[in-house]
Amino acid sequence: MTRRFLLAFVLSASCLGACSSIGAPAAPAAQSVMDAPAAAVDAAALPSLSDYTLGAADKVRILVYNEPNLSGEFLVNSNGMISVPLIGDVTALNRTTTQIRADIETRLSAGYLRAPQVSVDVLTFRPFYILGEVNKPGDYPYSAGLTALKAVATANGFTYRADKKNYYLKHPGQSEEVKHPMSADMMLQPGDTVRIAERYF
Repeated sequence: MTRRFLLAFVLSASCLGACSSIGAPAAPAAQSVMDAPAAAVDAAALPSLSDYTLGAADKVRILVYNEPNLSGEFLVNSNGMISVPLIGDVTALNRTTTQIRADIETRLSAGYLRAPQVSVDVLTFRPFYILGEVNKPGDYPYSAGLTALKAVATANGFTYRADKKNYYLKHPGQSEEVKHPMSADMMLQPGDTVRIAERYF
């Protein structure tokens, strides 16, 4: 009798557990499923950081493991240099964060730290420039997903004389600008110069 009673009790408890799990609300879907598309769009809109070369006015974060006094945020100056504690100026112009990291680690290991571990990340990009037939030409902060049309909007739109079908683009380091059709698809890069020409009647 005791065995039968225990068996019946176990079966009843199992049934109750199964019923409660059936009636319980389903676990919410992982949030990453909803966030993934947005993250993918942001990554696509940003410059490729693996081969992005730094220029004046870019800001980077340098972290030296276990060395807070050597870590911080640094601006690339007009000479293309970053001033790092202990080792002084480090060339950043036209170099990637990977190249800068390797340079800093090499120089820190030469008499300062044993096997230093350094990371270098871009915090903010250098501004872009928009000239010509816009209402407020000048330099503006670069933001992810920037196109020529967004650049024009940032500069308070076209003037009444503007050629709204084309624009001229010059990348940093280039000596000549290139004509492009006005498009919402082509992304600008940090340091680019956009010029809106006057239309001809």
